[in-house]
Amino acid sequence: MSVHRSYVRSLYKKALYTSLDWYPNRLYWRPIALQIRAEFEANRGESSPVRIQQLVRETEDALEEYQHPLPYKYMTAPGGTKYERNRWFEDNMTL
Repeated sequence: MSVHRSYVRSLYKKALYTSLDWYPNRLYWRPIALQIRAEFEANRGESSPVRIQQLVRETEDALEEYQHPLPYKYMTAPGGTKYERNRWFEDNMTL
């Protein structure tokens, strides 16, 4: 797998996660995800390196523009509401 292909995949994944920040309900998010997929698929066969770089740059700019001010974090992930919630108890338990 080429470096470019993996970078485009990471952009696609980042686009999906960014849209999920704005639409946390999967019922409303799914049409947006399909639209993102269609946009990536429409440019899949592009062979011009100049046009590919332009598309990548446009995608990066769009992701930066649509970044959510408070992105969703899983509860138990670092920065989540339950991250290390029981840590004190786990560290101080003696058997």
